[in-house]
Amino acid sequence: METAYLEKEPARAEVDAWTGPVLLEFGAPWCGWCRGAQPRIAEALAAHPGMRHVKVEDGSGRRLGRTFGIKLWPTLVVLQDGREVARLVRPAETQAIAQALALAQADPGG
Repeated sequence: METAYLEKEPARAEVDAWTGPVLLEFGAPWCGWCRGAQPRIAEALAAHPGMRHVKVEDGSGRRLGRTFGIKLWPTLVVLQDGREVARLVRPAETQAIAQALALAQADPGG
């Protein structure tokens, strides 16, 4: 599990070109909701060791979050080969995160 937010967000074209399963997490290091969700995210990711986890600091002037329509943190976007297969906003349960992650693992390529 990734613990630090990226200093520089990737471009949307780069994200769309990623291959394989990816958990794209939007939030901020000072966000209480984001910090509170970390144990649930870590637990769910433990069952998916091959999944890439990318934490993107979101906020004013951050384009990537706008291209995904992010409004609340944390928002988890599960991608498979650059295509969104699931989205969770402020996930409260590990099981919900695990189910979303499983969608990318189960359907490689759509």
